Amino acid sequence: MSATATDTDTGAARALLEELAGHGFTIATGVPCSLLAGAFHLLENAASDPALSGLRYVPAPREDSAVGIASGAVVAGERAVALMQNSGLGYCLNVLTSFNLIYDVPVLLVVSWRGHDGNDAVEHDVIGAELLRLLDLFDLPHTVLDHTDVAGSVAAVLAQMEQRARCAVLVVREGI
Repeated sequence: MSATATDTDTGAARALLEELAGHGFTIATGVPCSLLAGAFHLLENAASDPALSGLRYVPAPREDSAVGIASGAVVAGERAVALMQNSGLGYCLNVLTSFNLIYDVPVLLVVSWRGHDGNDAVEHDVIGAELLRLLDLFDLPHTVLDHTDVAGSVAAVLAQMEQRARCAVLVVREGI
């Protein structure tokens, strides 16, 4: 699936991906979501982009597969990020609780916050209303992306991930 992006989306997406590359991330994987379209568009073309050329993109068929790909990369010594929408996070809970969270395999998750304001497709309403509580329930540290301070948001979520040696979630409320 190919993602499309507007110029506005691409600016925040580029800032996010450049920050991740600058922090040593080498693999990005995930399942496209319209709120993350700009990021996926850039990842699909990262090999030809000098600022992102060190960030390899591996498409995944499902969100739990993306966490598996990213986890394998982390175990092999790389830094990896998995991108998904919040409904896909549900697919990942078994992988996270039976592998990542008990064996301390820290993968950064970039999760779009579909349905947070009730103005989305109805299937996003339940998880959208409860996303932050769900992350707290599973003890997944999280930061909501501030579009005016992408670098600060990335630094905050990575500090949480590194301090706790566990997966952390960068929640994307508005599209990037």
